[in-house]
Amino acid sequence: MNLTQYVDQLRQELAVAAEAGGDEARALAERLTAPLESATRLTLLNALSAAAEEITSDLAPGSVDLRLRGLDPEFVVTPPPAADTFDAQAEYAALMSARPTPPPPPAPDAADDGSTARINLRLPAHLKARVEEAANRDGLSVNAWLVRAVSASLDQPGGRAPARRETRREGSGFTGWVR
Repeated sequence: MNLTQYVDQLRQELAVAAEAGGDEARALAERLTAPLESATRLTLLNALSAAAEEITSDLAPGSVDLRLRGLDPEFVVTPPPAADTFDAQAEYAALMSARPTPPPPPAPDAADDGSTARINLRLPAHLKARVEEAANRDGLSVNAWLVRAVSASLDQPGGRAPARRETRREGSGFTGWVR
């Protein structure tokens, strides 16, 4: 989605409004439009992000993610799984594909009310690149792929975080993770 047209439209509207104030108002409007461009883009991105979040809450278990590529946002839609529908073309494509189809997402817990929660996750750049590659390979958004990976990890036997244990030996300490 190209935000430039909306920012330009706002700039034009400000110029039209300044025309009524005379030359001083027009000059002031011209001086203000450049610094306001980044604030306008940020405000539009915040509005789009809020809209994507609202749509996601109505679309659950599907999702709508907002990604920023350069200066332009783009929407990534992950539709909810179809309920008992048969698509012959998709079935044929899946059978003929050399790439195996990804496993279905795990069933939600009985206590899951369908709501979502937002967290910030900071990954090293090399790990982020690997996550993006895996998500693309499975045909999922990064968010959907991470949700599936976390669910699969927690649903495995012993799928809890490893216990941290400290061991002391005469005069020297050892610290680490033990499974």
